[in-house]
Amino acid sequence: MQIIKVIIPAYNEEKAIANVIKEIPKTVSEIIVISNNSTDNTIKAAAEAGATVLSENKKGYGYACLKGMEYISNQEIKPDIIVFLDGDYSDYPEELTQIIAPIINGDIDFVIGARVASLREKHSMTPQQIFGNGLATFLMKLLFKAKFTDLGPFRAIKYEKLLALNMQDKTYGWTVEMQLKVLKQKMTYVEIPVRYKNRIGVSKVSGTVKGSIMAGIKIIGWIFKYAFK
Repeated sequence: MQIIKVIIPAYNEEKAIANVIKEIPKTVSEIIVISNNSTDNTIKAAAEAGATVLSENKKGYGYACLKGMEYISNQEIKPDIIVFLDGDYSDYPEELTQIIAPIINGDIDFVIGARVASLREKHSMTPQQIFGNGLATFLMKLLFKAKFTDLGPFRAIKYEKLLALNMQDKTYGWTVEMQLKVLKQKMTYVEIPVRYKNRIGVSKVSGTVKGSIMAGIKIIGWIFKYAFK
């Protein structure tokens, strides 16, 4: 039986986080929610729903993910698979079973839940998200011969492979950094089409002009950094 742990960065997701936690399959050993400087009742809602709750006061998606990884690194028994999932209820947590299947059943190191257009709820991704994903994956295909079509946050990776990536990004570039390092280290990967719905609340990144611009700069920066490294 493989040990699976889920890391969920969350910033002011009190209305959504319990729904996310409750729909994660029971085969998961531990759900770790990292409150990323939340000012609402995210911590209380997550704890009441049964998650392990950590706090990271430095704002940034990467900071939250790294906090979760640090917590796991201090545990005596290490997991086999780490799943990353957003706390806004835009994904379908029950699809975790499909996300981890290629790792459990095959020789795959890393899996992305790809938010394909045919499975997306209308308006669930903003025009800037769709454009940014398209540009980033086009550049990765052009520069690295990658087969990625999305930078989706719903993803799974073997724990030992995650450690080998030596993740560094603290903010918007976390997802693309992971995918670029998977490519550079020649890890095996696959995409699984997943459904995607309108999130609860407003996105803290794509929901603002500043967030969209900063995320775009960070993502493109990581791609060109690795292209000419």
